Amino acid sequence: MKIAVVGIGVIGRVHLEVLSEMGATVVALCDTDVEKAAAVGAEYGFSAPVWGDFEKMLAEARPDVVHICTPHYLHAPMVIAALKRGVHVLCEKPLCIHFEEIDAILAAEAASTATLGVCLQNRYNPANLFVKDYLKTHKVQAAHGSVTWHRDAAYYNKAAWRGHWDTEGGGVMINQALHTLDLLLWFLGDPTSVSAGTANLTLDGVIEVEDTAAATFHGGEAPFTFFATNGAAVSMPVEIGFRMENGDDLTLLPLCVLHNDEVLFAAPRPRVRGKVCYGAGHGPLIRDFYRCLGEGRHFPIDGREGARVIRLILAMYHSGQHEIEIK
Repeated sequence: MKIAVVGIGVIGRVHLEVLSEMGATVVALCDTDVEKAAAVGAEYGFSAPVWGDFEKMLAEARPDVVHICTPHYLHAPMVIAALKRGVHVLCEKPLCIHFEEIDAILAAEAASTATLGVCLQNRYNPANLFVKDYLKTHKVQAAHGSVTWHRDAAYYNKAAWRGHWDTEGGGVMINQALHTLDLLLWFLGDPTSVSAGTANLTLDGVIEVEDTAAATFHGGEAPFTFFATNGAAVSMPVEIGFRMENGDDLTLLPLCVLHNDEVLFAAPRPRVRGKVCYGAGHGPLIRDFYRCLGEGRHFPIDGREGARVIRLILAMYHSGQHEIEIK
């Protein structure tokens, strides 16, 4: 298949690395910094032409698949434009940043002959797959997820789109904590209501979005709470805790699962592409996406799946510390 990669930043590099390992045919790169994009492509063995305009690239390069690795606010319009042309799309998270964009994307997906996939790569991590299988035969009473990370002013100053509602769409929840919240949805089903609060505790004057959030979710298979901050002094491992109906405790960490504080499952330390916080799921996810395309199978993380966590995060932002229905 003829592939285009749009947005040649940190996450774009991860996609290019995986595609290079796969021996894929990249026919186009697209970025506002054309020279940088060409240099990065060459690092991974791709001498594809570079466009500075997305629509022009679609029309002239005519790719079969496009990887969207751009800033958040560009995801929805680019996804829709590609699907309207019948181009398969693999979109980085978040799928979009506004409620109205969800319906527009799902409508474009339904009307298109192409496939839409969303990079929720943590679903492919071995420890998370173990828990998914474990919960098929073990009932959860309640759960809690925690993301305690550090992001400073230098991080936000590296990219002008970060830290603003109209371009990032939010802060710690829609950027750093989205994957962990998605895992809770994947494990426990969709809640029906949320009560949440957000704050900017450490980066006032640097960002206008939240650096800290807490929420209580009801409905689904079990209630769960969630805490996230990127205002911690240092980044700590992500953790999800489950209290089972029989009173046992199950703790999910990035590389292992504990049952009543004893190791139940341990994964070997994987090779990580890009930032450590990305995990090792991009390779398996991208390969699975292309297997599904090649075999005519449905890719499991489609538009509907990608939108589930967006609905929760946007409901958190609209909660104002009051319990509201998740639509």
